[in-house]
Amino acid sequence: MYAYLIRTLVPLLVGVIVGQAARVGLDLDPTAVYAIVTPAATLVYGLVSRWIELHVPAAGRVLLAAGLTRQSPEYTPWPARR
Repeated sequence: MYAYLIRTLVPLLVGVIVGQAARVGLDLDPTAVYAIVTPAATLVYGLVSRWIELHVPAAGRVLLAAGLTRQSPEYTPWPARR
């Protein structure tokens, strides 16, 4: 559970930081930042970090977990639908 929390919170934190930086640097409306910029930055950061983790596991762990955990998810296929 710890690894899941860390790997979820790090991209969210990065998204918030990028959103706030965009708000200050681009003089954006706070509502737009919270509704569009922050979630978009979080999604892009999470996807890019996960892609990097697939190719360079050590770098991905740092990007997704800030080095706080070495665990990475193991995905198993869902059972076939009947």
